[in-house]
Amino acid sequence: MSVLESFFIRTWRVRGLPARLLWPISLLYQCLVALRRAGFVRGYLHSSRLPVPVVVVGNIFVGGTGKTPFTIWLVQALQAAGWRPGVISRGHGAQAGQTPVSVQATSNPEQVGDEPLLIAQRCACPVMVGRRRVAAGEALLAAHPEVNILISDDGLQHYALQRDVEIMLFDQRGVGNGWLLPAGPLRESQQRRADFVVLNSGESSSEVGVFQMRLSGDQALNLADPSRRVMLTSFQGRGLAAAGIGHPARFFAMLRRAGLTFEEMPLPDHYAFEINPFALAQADWILITEKDAVKCRQIAGLQNDPRLWVVPVSAQLDAALLQQIVEKCGGCPIT
Repeated sequence: MSVLESFFIRTWRVRGLPARLLWPISLLYQCLVALRRAGFVRGYLHSSRLPVPVVVVGNIFVGGTGKTPFTIWLVQALQAAGWRPGVISRGHGAQAGQTPVSVQATSNPEQVGDEPLLIAQRCACPVMVGRRRVAAGEALLAAHPEVNILISDDGLQHYALQRDVEIMLFDQRGVGNGWLLPAGPLRESQQRRADFVVLNSGESSSEVGVFQMRLSGDQALNLADPSRRVMLTSFQGRGLAAAGIGHPARFFAMLRRAGLTFEEMPLPDHYAFEINPFALAQADWILITEKDAVKCRQIAGLQNDPRLWVVPVSAQLDAALLQQIVEKCGGCPIT
């Protein structure tokens, strides 16, 4: 983790002196965000509606809050209910230009982004990445006319794409100090509303429209030989856990709940592994996330390291959420 990242993580927890010094810039940012959103809402700026229902999954807290595992859950739940979903995404770090790019299970993560590639591999559904969500959606529907619902992975702030349902995720960090960037961690005001709120924090809520998400994983598969799958409880000896996700502590906490003891290696979100962080690691086994695995599998020096084990996680949510999403999209109730 860089010095700059560490500075902002500390700054965004409380309204201390560094945050207060940045607060005037946050006020300007808040005004710009409000004007932009009002422009789309009131029709001053152009927005487009696609011919199928659109569900946007996003957050107002900068960084990862669990959007990708939630998107995977939603796609798989819709598939099980008889829908034919497709996913559109910006693809963080993707080298795709103005022309949308279709994501295949064998795509290069440098070209399409690690999270869209993971979604394509886990869900076996059409996935399209592009800088403009509307263009990505149009390209996906043109290539896959069977798709009858679109999930936008991230994109709450991309108002050019009209949506039928908005789902906003939070984790245990909540809203931090409650201020907008750069004095705080929020992209929009905490008063911003969505159709549904999902809490990836282990905390329950009785508020209408608020649902709890639990991420669980009790097995690991070997990166070099995926046919080797073992329970997490079977790992003995010196261990290392690495995570290049938005909130690595969440991954480490899950592993500790499984009873594991290990050294932590938090990596920057979307870490590209251009430098092998495990080359000098004195470890008998190394546990990594699925998001990191899609990149490690394509890098010489990592793809055949027998110490690397991937920990798949699955989201668990109340089935009532899917029911309500479908109803808002104009679908028939799921029985």
